[in-house]
Amino acid sequence: MSTSASSSVRSLFKRPESVLVVVYTIDLDVLLICRQQPAGLWQSVTGSLEAGESPGSAAQRELAEETGITETVLDHGSSRTYRIRPEWRKRYAPTVTENCEHEFSVQLAAQVPVVLDPSEHSDYCWLPIVEAIAKVGSHSNRAALRSIMKAEG
Repeated sequence: MSTSASSSVRSLFKRPESVLVVVYTIDLDVLLICRQQPAGLWQSVTGSLEAGESPGSAAQRELAEETGITETVLDHGSSRTYRIRPEWRKRYAPTVTENCEHEFSVQLAAQVPVVLDPSEHSDYCWLPIVEAIAKVGSHSNRAALRSIMKAEG
């Protein structure tokens, strides 16, 4: 397969590398957004890296796209690898089974209104961090929230 054909095939699939951006206030209220698909999945800001994009650039882009918030993200310098859920595997190349998620956060002085893309998210809420930990749908999101709670508490 030629290099251009190989690049074309790779571009049909998502890159198995993503970001998680936890948005929280100095009072430890956490912003959660609810996905359209799968419906009812609450999470922090997430998104896949695009071709040639760094994790920091992806985190900043996803934060603005998903919430309208443009504050500068803080890189936690950590990442987690997890198995891709079966219902999302078709988005990735056939041999890809794991995703590497880079962790970021943004601390705000207070809760702010959020502008959602209705094609991607149906709702948002601000919750105390303990309630947010209980509500999020992924173990990596819970781990990131626990790390912030430990660091800030």
